[in-house]
This record gives sequence, structure tokens and C-alpha cells, in this order.
Amino acid sequence: MAKKQSNNTHKRNIIVGQSGGPTAVINSSLAGVYKTAKERGFDTVYGMLHGIQGFLDEQYVDLSTQIHSDMDIELLKRTPSAFLGSCRFKLPEIHEDLEFYERIFQILDRLEIEAFIYIGGNDSMDTIKKLSDYAIVKGHTQKFLGVPKTIDNDLALTDHTPGFGSAAKYIAASTKEVIRDCLGLSYHKKSITILEVMGRNAGWLTGATALAKTEECEGPDLIYLPEIAFDIDKFLATVKELLEKKDTLIIAVSEGITLADGRYVCELSGDNASVDPFGHRQLQGTATYLAHFLHSELGHKTRGFEFSTLQRSASHISSRVDIDEAFMVGGAAVKAADEGDTGKMVVIDRISDDPYMSSAGIYDVHRIANNERFVPREWVNEDGNYVTEEFINYVEPLIQGDYQPFMVNGLPQHLVLDQNKIKQP
Repeated sequence: MAKKQSNNTHKRNIIVGQSGGPTAVINSSLAGVYKTAKERGFDTVYGMLHGIQGFLDEQYVDLSTQIHSDMDIELLKRTPSAFLGSCRFKLPEIHEDLEFYERIFQILDRLEIEAFIYIGGNDSMDTIKKLSDYAIVKGHTQKFLGVPKTIDNDLALTDHTPGFGSAAKYIAASTKEVIRDCLGLSYHKKSITILEVMGRNAGWLTGATALAKTEECEGPDLIYLPEIAFDIDKFLATVKELLEKKDTLIIAVSEGITLADGRYVCELSGDNASVDPFGHRQLQGTATYLAHFLHSELGHKTRGFEFSTLQRSASHISSRVDIDEAFMVGGAAVKAADEGDTGKMVVIDRISDDPYMSSAGIYDVHRIANNERFVPREWVNEDGNYVTEEFINYVEPLIQGDYQPFMVNGLPQHLVLDQNKIKQP
């Protein structure tokens, strides 16, 4: 077993990593970790390159070689994707591979790490849970804290997750723009446009298309979430009925909508998609399949398209609320570790809606890891094809405000890793 560190001799170092699908504000959490760690007197802040997978290969960087000023921190907050690189890597169960965990802690001890911060979603919280459990059982002193991150908004116990607000803002704005485009081409012609939105099992992002309904825009006509079984015959009948009243239909569907028998709608195309290390099937083609289906049944012009990775990378339209809260939870994780917490995840608690206010809380990661949070049934209409006013009131505060990008030659500037300064410490 690795030897415990002595608080009288070792340096106070911290290491942070990013995992899973990135968001437009995941780097704001990284900035919050770095800035708070420096303010709290940690000696070195290391960044894992490509999460725990890169860490196992001893790939890490001293972040002081990358972040030189407050301006760099502000630029990092506005930079999409995972600055340090991400991964999807499932840790084995502790009893299955003790040597695997000993290797991790040997590296942590060699780097004199006091706190391990992991920014990610459900699968990343599973990593925090396993590492903190092992540390407690084996007597290691490192603290393990999770920072929430996912555009899917499906983490338990937190009011919402950083990344969701900016993705919802992009989706709502883009839906409005698509609607304008479709209406401009609809003269005496019937047309159907299907928008496919990310969301495997939770429909928070798809429901956000309803925010496009404003004073000058009708919003989408139908919204289908994965929480409710999709009936393709009922869907066809509803579309036929709407086409008797209007020429142009805009329909939003989650990539993860399923039939009553549990099959994903995208599977009806016959595509055998791959799965990731956590067993998640790659979902794509739902809108395309439904567009082909409606065209064959009705003969009208149809098209389906996916917002795809734009939903999580469109930092030029990020929500100020989202960026600020992402920074807040990153800093809160460092504070919690510094004060002795471990095996916890920082959460966002909503204090009020008008004016909107939130604060950082903290919960046992065992209550969060591998649990999903779904859109409540009462926030979807009786027919299961639109969200209610309660849903809109919940999401609307999260898309407010913006941070103007730093523009260079008409384009947003980003902070990127200086590869020449990446070396083993």
C-alpha cells in the first residue's frame, strides 16, 4: 500500500480533469478550480490531459504554464470544448482490480496531490465515487470532489447542470431561426421540418425548443421527449391533423425517443451504431428516419437535421448565468476539498426565480452517481407532445445574459494548450 503523506512535509498540490462530452462552459469550471486553488494557497494545480485515462498514462500539465493572467482566465471561460482534453473511461469495480487503483494512488502520492477534482457528468461521478471509496478503505488522505457538467441536465440532486443553460439558449435561438427560414419558403406549399436534439433518456434540451415561442414566433408545433413512449401511428395522425390547419410544421424530437417496446426510433433505420465503454449506444438519425417516414406517408416536402455538436460547442451564444455558475461550482469544489470534504459533488441550489439567484451546495456523490434526473411528467402536456408553462419557467432564467467573445479578425478567440510547454513535472 502506498505510504501516507505527512502534512508537515508535502506540498499542497491539486489536480483537475475533464471527462465525458464537453460543453460551452466546461472550461469556466476549470477556470474556477484554478483561480480558487491559487487563492487558497495550493502550490501547483495540475491538469490531467484527457481525464483519468490520460492520467493513467501520466499525461498531465502544470496549469501555471498555460494560464498566465486574469485575461487568460477570462478567455478560458469563453472557450468551448475541453481545454485539457476529455475521455470516456470506465473504472473497474474496486474488488476486480486492486492493482489498478494502487497505480492511481502511486501517481497521486508522487505528485503530492491533496485534492482530485473531476469535472463531468454521471459517469465521471462514478469515478469520484470509486476513488473516494478506495481512498477511505485504504487510508489514503487525498480528497475527491466532483464538479457537475452536462448539457443533458440529467444529474440528480442539483437544480440544473452547468452547460445546460447555454445549450438550451443555442437550441432555442436556432429553432427560432429555422422557423423563420421555413416560413419564408412556405408559399402555397406544405412542408415539415424535424429538429433532432441531444438527450438520450432525458428531454430537457428538446423541451428547450419551446423557448422559441415568443411574441413574434409561434415556436415548434410538436415536441417529443424520451420520457414518454413514442407512438408512431399517433404521431402520423397528429401531423395530418395539423397540416389541415397550416402549411408549415416544425417538430422537435429528442435523439433518444423510444417506442413502447423500448427500441430507439433511430434503430428503425436499421443502423447498427457503436456503443461507448459505458454501454451507451450512439444515437443518431432519428429526425432523418421520421422525415423519410412522413414523406413516404404524406408525400409532402420533409427534412430532418441534427444540431449535433453545435449544441455543446456554441460558446459565442453562451448564457452569462451558465458561465458564472460553472465558474462558481469549480471554485466551490476546491473550497470543499480544502475544508476536508471528500466523496462529494457540488450542486447548484436555486434560491429564487425573480430575481433569479443560485448558490453552490454539496451532496454525497453516492446519491448522484449512476442516477438520472428526468423531466417530470407534469411538465409535459397530456398528449405527450409539448412541454408546459412550468417547464418554460424553470429553463428561462438559465439562458439569460451573455459574455461577449473576445473577437479577433471577426471571429471568437479561444485559449488553447501550448503544446511546447507540456512536459512531465
